[in-house]
Amino acid sequence: MKKLVVLLSVLALMLTAISVASMASPIKVTFWAAPNPTQETFWRNLADKFNASQDEVQVYVTAMVETPSSEATIRNAIAGGKAPAASENIFPGFGGELVNSKAIVPLDTMPGWDQVIKSRAMQDIIKGWTFSDGHVYILPVYANAMLFGWRLDILKEIGVDAPPTTYSGIMEVGKALKAKYPDKFVLARKALVESTWWQRWFDFFMLYDAASNGQPFITGDKLTADDAAAIKVFKFYGDLAANGYLLTRPASHPFETGLSIWRGLGPWTFPGWKANYPELVLNKTFVTAPPPLPDDVTLPAGAQPKTFADAKGVVIYAQRSPEEQQAIWKFLKWVFTDPINDRAWVDATGMLPMRGDLTTNQTFTKVFEEHPELQGYAAEMPYAVPAISNPKFADIQTALGEQGLVPVVLGKKTPEQGWADAKAAIEAILAGK
Repeated sequence: MKKLVVLLSVLALMLTAISVASMASPIKVTFWAAPNPTQETFWRNLADKFNASQDEVQVYVTAMVETPSSEATIRNAIAGGKAPAASENIFPGFGGELVNSKAIVPLDTMPGWDQVIKSRAMQDIIKGWTFSDGHVYILPVYANAMLFGWRLDILKEIGVDAPPTTYSGIMEVGKALKAKYPDKFVLARKALVESTWWQRWFDFFMLYDAASNGQPFITGDKLTADDAAAIKVFKFYGDLAANGYLLTRPASHPFETGLSIWRGLGPWTFPGWKANYPELVLNKTFVTAPPPLPDDVTLPAGAQPKTFADAKGVVIYAQRSPEEQQAIWKFLKWVFTDPINDRAWVDATGMLPMRGDLTTNQTFTKVFEEHPELQGYAAEMPYAVPAISNPKFADIQTALGEQGLVPVVLGKKTPEQGWADAKAAIEAILAGK
């Protein structure tokens, strides 16, 4: 009997030790950052601080692979059963695909969701991120109203005092540039002869949103694009190529080195410039500007040209266990309920967080004083048009390039024929053919 009592006591102690050890072991979860060094650094720094602040969860940050695209990397990870607990870099179109495949978790069901939304003053913003089932699956992190950069110093060297605002004005700049600097180009963009779907955000859609004054490209499952605006954009890029103003061969940092004088410019570029190209100074060697317009397009008084909005957020993956989902949510809630972390985001990435109180929260009072290059992006925000949200976004934008923009730039199709072919291909995709 004594032996039995001793045995039971030992067993109880062992079970207690195992239980204590289990309780002491933190839940380990992985977060995938966007394939951008500044974003990866931001998330690593916050994970380190979070991990040191408590013993229940340990977050490991790694950058997702960009080749062939971050979306493909996520799809492959899900298919292989190796999705992370959470990731950033999710835009609404891809989010729709993930929702349809039940691959991500409705975040509005997580504890403390309302606290996160209130702390970022996102009560109105989040309405635009609500899916048809009434749930929110993506917590928006940032929004970039895309602008164009101009080499102001080179413009002045060719006798131009300010960036042109029309297609014909750009052609005149191209003529003057070639007359003085035959080896320079208005635009250097290899992607214009490639059909990579996401590149269309930063060439076609930046100009289309301006030329059409924000006419939706897709509405539901219907192509509702402004035909005339699409043709004008195709023609503009085709004319740049035909006149020798466009470089589509590979080139290393052409804008930064002065090989080209115009490029699409996101605010994430500036931290790298400060480190590697300190000679690029706002309003001295470069300026930012909204997209140019076709010559026959007139905007209402006081309005600016619309542009593409690069807006993305974070999601939690349904493939991970409920415990892992709750663990990574604890981290995300910790990040997004303290405005100092959004301020750190600006300092690290140069991008504006998607908050409703940027101009009223004292945490951000000095943002625009310390980052004057962001003022133009903030001013353009009301005119920014988000990416198409149709789950077939990749096929749609691939067809837009393959059937339309690329052959027009290469001189193999007229703008009219290019758009007709692209339109037919996109309508077939939407119809499920």
